Amino acid sequence: MRVAIAGAGAVGRSIAGELLENGHEVLLVDKRPEAISVERVPQAEWLLADACEITSLDEAALHRCQVVIAATGDDKVNLVVSLLAKTEYGVPRVVARVNNPTNEWLFTEAWGVDVAVSTPRLMSALVEEAVSVGDLVRLLRFSQGDANLVELTLPPEAALVGTRVGDVTWPEDTSLVTIIRGRRVLTPSKDDSLEAGDELLFVAAQDREEQLEDLLSVRREAVQE
Repeated sequence: MRVAIAGAGAVGRSIAGELLENGHEVLLVDKRPEAISVERVPQAEWLLADACEITSLDEAALHRCQVVIAATGDDKVNLVVSLLAKTEYGVPRVVARVNNPTNEWLFTEAWGVDVAVSTPRLMSALVEEAVSVGDLVRLLRFSQGDANLVELTLPPEAALVGTRVGDVTWPEDTSLVTIIRGRRVLTPSKDDSLEAGDELLFVAAQDREEQLEDLLSVRREAVQE
């Protein structure tokens, strides 16, 4: 997979390193000469250019990229890069970094963003995920389809403990994608039974989150007691 990353700062270089280790082809683009540190990520391609300019993106051969990551420290730049990548080059997957949480509302499909990553929001979500049992935690927002990646750790008194995945009537526009059980990562099948302490990850429409949380809540008789 070919990935172009706009922004060769610490964030961009770190992402590039991870992707290269996973066998992907990576191009780092930055207009600042001081940011072009080929020796730090020698396996990557490097381009000294302004990622907001069509001529630069032509030179980067963005039409050959399956993913573009807008990872600069400037939200305006990240939005422009995202929009150009999606509308001018038809890049299938555009991921954008949100630096200022107050700008998060802009990072939508209208600006070409498929996934918006807000570091403050992600950090707070991970803190909540680490301490919350029985509460739905939103980990990541996908712009397309108004969907989120959400997590819930199943408490021992949950109504669905011991129930087969295939026997659960999940809300519409909701998909159970992963069960994390101890050190195991399970791809759910209809025959898997839910266990107390399971960390359940869903992709769910935002307006279905409340239904999902209700479904995974504690047993009604336990609440009545």
